[in-house]
Amino acid sequence: MADRYPQKILHINLDERKLSVLIHSLFSSWLLAFLFEGQIFYSLTDSYKIDPAGMVFSAVAAVFAGLLLCGLFIKTKKAAKRLFLYSYLFFIAVSVIFFFPPSAFWTVGIIASSFLAGGCVAAWAFYLKSGTPKNERIKTIADMLILSNVLMILCNMAAIHLSPQTGLALAMFMLLGAFVFALKLPSDDNAVSSAPSAQSENPVGIARLLIFLCLFIIIITINSGLMYQVVIPAFAHLEGLTSWYWAVPYIVALFVMRNLPRRINRSYILYVAIAMIGLSFIGFMSLGRGAASYLIVNTLMLGACGVYDLFWWSILGEMLELHKNPAKILGIGLSANVLGVLLGGLIGKAITSASTRISDSTLLALVVVCVTLVLLPPLHKHLSSLLKGHAYLSEFSGLSAQEQTGQIERAARFGNLSERERQVASLLLQGKTYRTIAGELTISENTVKYYVKNIYSKFGIQSRAELINIILKKEDAPPPV
Repeated sequence: MADRYPQKILHINLDERKLSVLIHSLFSSWLLAFLFEGQIFYSLTDSYKIDPAGMVFSAVAAVFAGLLLCGLFIKTKKAAKRLFLYSYLFFIAVSVIFFFPPSAFWTVGIIASSFLAGGCVAAWAFYLKSGTPKNERIKTIADMLILSNVLMILCNMAAIHLSPQTGLALAMFMLLGAFVFALKLPSDDNAVSSAPSAQSENPVGIARLLIFLCLFIIIITINSGLMYQVVIPAFAHLEGLTSWYWAVPYIVALFVMRNLPRRINRSYILYVAIAMIGLSFIGFMSLGRGAASYLIVNTLMLGACGVYDLFWWSILGEMLELHKNPAKILGIGLSANVLGVLLGGLIGKAITSASTRISDSTLLALVVVCVTLVLLPPLHKHLSSLLKGHAYLSEFSGLSAQEQTGQIERAARFGNLSERERQVASLLLQGKTYRTIAGELTISENTVKYYVKNIYSKFGIQSRAELINIILKKEDAPPPV
């Protein structure tokens, strides 16, 4: 009987995971295709010959506010489910307004819907946390991003090749599906009500990490805003190709990153993605405006966006354990993403309005790339100190317990570690805190710190991440004589 109960809980969580992915993907397809600078919205405004710039800016700003403030109002899983249900019905009602000619209701509906949509995105954190175990959330997030973008492509193609109203109707159907499935979501808060494991131990370090991560996200997503305002309009004449290919490299990048073996160090791919962004803008400056040029520029840019979106989404997913209200963590982190897009859009708009040369916008994008390169190493160091098992940060957690033990013992011989130091190193590499290690070994925290200092000194390192690298490098080394 004792063995059956955990299996039952796992089965429930697995169903909740699939259900939450489906619901959020259906909702996000409407959000991406229509509300958040979507092709349906642009097609509608184009058909009525009106300038959408004011509404687009207001919508992005409202999404930012909804993400940032959601955690102040949504504090339980039950409240998150209620927000989903009421908001989805509201979104359907607002979408109906856009079947009629433009009016003040368009602007009001866009702003109100965008604010609620930002809240819905942040509130999904409750189901991401309870439905998927830690260190597995990268797959759940990748599944959601892939499915939502596939559905978005369908809505975009309907809007372009049939009519904007057809695309909007299809997006509304997605919302209706999200509402129906959301009725089945569990609303108990047992899985998310436990105290955070690290918040009380290092709240200052967690706050600094989140601030640093947000700064990194804002800076690199300025390129996304530039892309919306500078790059995409330059290829608007390739409507047939852009209607379906735009998000394909993004989806492919997500799929590849999702299915990479955990042994592969994804941190190196982040540097490759930064280079792809730089090459994309260089290609935009030097190539023509034909289909081949679009394929090159878009593949590089959106492929890099897929790598980075999954990076910070999954980092935020792991950070949900660090706060009792996961909507605050996800909302604050993703609001940085939206703020970066907003700033990049404003910069791009200023560039195009002033008839600035393409080379100037490209130069700005390359400066952003260089700043990102400077920020990435310290960000990686801070992340590694708090999120030891994340797929982008280390390979060690992907090894079996037997492989971990064998490599720790091998490295212990190289470092001339004592038996107690080997025990501390083993627990340290499992991602356990000093307090937990002290409890398991029945020693004080200060004693644990003493042993950790000795371990680092013997290997000539300064962090847990470096210890992981040392151990992995010793895998194939011969034993000392």
